[in-house]
Amino acid sequence: MIESGGAAVRSLARALADRDADPVLLFVEGTAGLGKSHLLHGLAALPEAAEAARVWWRCGGDGGPWAREEPWREPALLLVDDVHRADEDELRRLRRVLEALGPGCAAAVAHRPEELRLPGLPLGAPAMAHPYRLTVLTERLAPWDEERVRRAAEEVLGDGASTDEAARALYERTGGVPRAVVDLLALLRERRPAFAGTAAEVAAAGVPARSAELVLSRTCALAPAHRPLVWAAAVLDAPAARDDLIAVAGLGTVPGNEALLRALECAALTEAAEGRYGFAVPVVAEAVRETVPGPVRQDLHRRAAAALSRSQPVAWAAVAGHHRAAGEDRKWLRAVEKAAESAAASGRYQQAITLLEGTLATPGLPPWARARLAPLLARNAVTGLRSDQTVEVLAQIVRDTDLPPAVRGELRLDLGLMLCNQMGRFTDGWQVLEVAADELREVRSPLAARAMAALVMPYWPGASLDVHRRWLAKAVAAADDSGDEAMRTAVLANHVGLAMSGADPDAWELVARLPVQSTDPASARQAARGLCNAADSAVWLGFYGRVDGLLAEGRELAARSGAPYTEHSASGTRLLHAWWTGRWAGLARRCEEFVAATADMPFIASDAYIVRGLLALAQGDWGEARSWLSQRGTFGTENLPVPLGATAAGAVVRLLLARQEVAAAADRARAAWAVVADKGVWPWAAELAPWAVEALARAGDTAGAHTMVREFARGLGDGCAPAARAALTWSRAVLAEAEAPAEERPGALSAAADAYREAAAAFAELPRPYSRALAAEGAARCVLAADTLTAKGAEDGAGGGDRAAEPVASAVAELESCAQAFADLGAVWDATRARALLRTRQPARRGRPPGRPSHTDQLSPREAEVAQLASSGLTNREIAATLHLSPRTVEQHIAGAMRKTGALSRRDLAHRLEPDGPS
Repeated sequence: MIESGGAAVRSLARALADRDADPVLLFVEGTAGLGKSHLLHGLAALPEAAEAARVWWRCGGDGGPWAREEPWREPALLLVDDVHRADEDELRRLRRVLEALGPGCAAAVAHRPEELRLPGLPLGAPAMAHPYRLTVLTERLAPWDEERVRRAAEEVLGDGASTDEAARALYERTGGVPRAVVDLLALLRERRPAFAGTAAEVAAAGVPARSAELVLSRTCALAPAHRPLVWAAAVLDAPAARDDLIAVAGLGTVPGNEALLRALECAALTEAAEGRYGFAVPVVAEAVRETVPGPVRQDLHRRAAAALSRSQPVAWAAVAGHHRAAGEDRKWLRAVEKAAESAAASGRYQQAITLLEGTLATPGLPPWARARLAPLLARNAVTGLRSDQTVEVLAQIVRDTDLPPAVRGELRLDLGLMLCNQMGRFTDGWQVLEVAADELREVRSPLAARAMAALVMPYWPGASLDVHRRWLAKAVAAADDSGDEAMRTAVLANHVGLAMSGADPDAWELVARLPVQSTDPASARQAARGLCNAADSAVWLGFYGRVDGLLAEGRELAARSGAPYTEHSASGTRLLHAWWTGRWAGLARRCEEFVAATADMPFIASDAYIVRGLLALAQGDWGEARSWLSQRGTFGTENLPVPLGATAAGAVVRLLLARQEVAAAADRARAAWAVVADKGVWPWAAELAPWAVEALARAGDTAGAHTMVREFARGLGDGCAPAARAALTWSRAVLAEAEAPAEERPGALSAAADAYREAAAAFAELPRPYSRALAAEGAARCVLAADTLTAKGAEDGAGGGDRAAEPVASAVAELESCAQAFADLGAVWDATRARALLRTRQPARRGRPPGRPSHTDQLSPREAEVAQLASSGLTNREIAATLHLSPRTVEQHIAGAMRKTGALSRRDLAHRLEPDGPS
């Protein structure tokens, strides 16, 4: 009930509970707003006080008990509030009442220590004559901590609005003073539109009226000569040292000391930390500043800028704000530049970006300032992470014809890099980079080399591999001519990406040339990017054993040289690596966390969206799969990097085939294939090819499917791309399987099975366990289909020949292994499909009694499988296709599962099923 009550409160409660207990006097001490009155009401409601007479006394007004000559004979609880308001006569009367406390009685006396007439003596002087056996205790109230402020926000605003950001801002603006917290929360609760939990909203809420009234009344109580010291504290807006306050106030040492003492005495200011003074509730500084006349306020800000400039280290962002408020525009802009440079040097890129964005968005900014600050914004934005606002600011600035050509070209370069790398606007970015390369060629050759190097990277849709190679030749020549080592490294880093993407056998030699030991931060950042480019390419090529080492070295170098964008891109590569190597435990959660962490820049998390969609597809949650694969509508999938786009398209084609939407699957496959073919980086077709070939073959376009396989093989040539070679073999197996029924030759299916086994072995060597299981499942499927075809031929008298039992038994065993591998990975849909095929060939278990097994109270294995797929969102038709059942049978199994589990809907089945599911 009494949150702040401690041992002292418990002692008071014990005194009231026992008529013979020694009396207790409890002093409740706390500055304004800490909850003293709230505590007194809590004491009055104590169960132990139920039989006691409760006497209230608010000092400074009429009322209160008369002095008693005799001790209290009956149990009583005396509750005295606002003792700091009592005059001498009332204090004398109160002392006499307290001296009369007898056994079983208690008194709680609340006061503000900062407003006592005599510091440390709440009852004044002379000291009270304490009765014999009277216990005197003190309960000192303290501000809430940040966690308690968060709980208060949850109570008032709800869980959704009590974010870490909001709780921290509330705590910082109120100092944790409960009354200020409650009043500020009341302002936020009435906010329209509804409070969303941001620090900006907390800052915009204003000053609670009670807090403002209190500090202004205390400031007005000071002599006019002393008020500038409080104004100085308001302008500095943070606890400050005595000398700084005096300097900003414009007072000499002696009058400044006097002013500080008077401000502390009347509690206009408080000692926030040893030797540092400010407001108990920081937000009230706004209210004080508003009362200061404009010219006086400008002088205060001018002196504040001078005082802060003398401190070490200099808080340049604060200095800039004071210069601007003082009307010193040139000094403001210089300080902004120094603040951004300081933030960038310590890796605080987002802080620098925010400051520069706000400054450059200021109307009427002189051209010289844009020329100095815009490149600084661009450099921070390319190295760090930024919002859309940065792109818009730079896009406007590069249209300024008053800027020097070199500056405009540099800005255009950084704008192009952001459009491509962070925003996913490849078409726009490519055009901007081409203009930048031409613009910088004569005036800034090193930056021209950087622009050309950016055009070397082949990930973007559109330009062909030959175009990128031509830009590489230009970039190498420009970098060599410039003599700039960082630019040479930038070109080399992108050369690594181009060579590895195309499976160039010399690519690893290029990786070894990256200057990872460079002491130049700019070169080190480019080397880190080159290592991460190599790691990403290694993932797509299938060199999984090299990925961890490249990423570890690249991330460490990126962190050491200050390249957060490179670190983020490496995180996406880790997710892809985990997917293909079968490390799925916790992978969905990691993807979702990455997406949440980059919510304002979703393109950066495109790897995470794709991996999360692939997981959902394997798990049978097809609605979620489609949503994640389409980037949840955050940006157009046509803007995905080509390898990611091909992977997403392959998964969508597979999903459409599973849903028997064969024509749509074929159309999607052709469109995606055209993108890869135009690019000409054929290793990137690996995740699309098997599904695209199947889609065209099932749609009856076997000629198109053959063309895909031929193009894939010709495009790979002699390149070293293990994953793509395995996918090519898989694609040939798919085509052979698709054509076998038309030939009605078991031998064709056997050949397809051999191709599937070859693909499975290649995937196992990489290793890629999920792909291996899918290929092995295909081999088993072909063997069983060949056996069925042989049996049919024998029945028809077509000379089908003898049926060999050994290949069938081997296929069944392989299928069992696949089902278990799928289950171990968490691929529910695949495991269910494999088990369904397995049941068509497994003999009945020995020892089972005749007739159908009884599953009166428990789900049968088939019901459990159907229920699992139904709870994932699959339709009856989709479940039927997966399990080789009729839709009517599926409907009956779902009805049985719902009846046995008590589920209210198909979705409710997910909560009713056993955690481990059927085995």
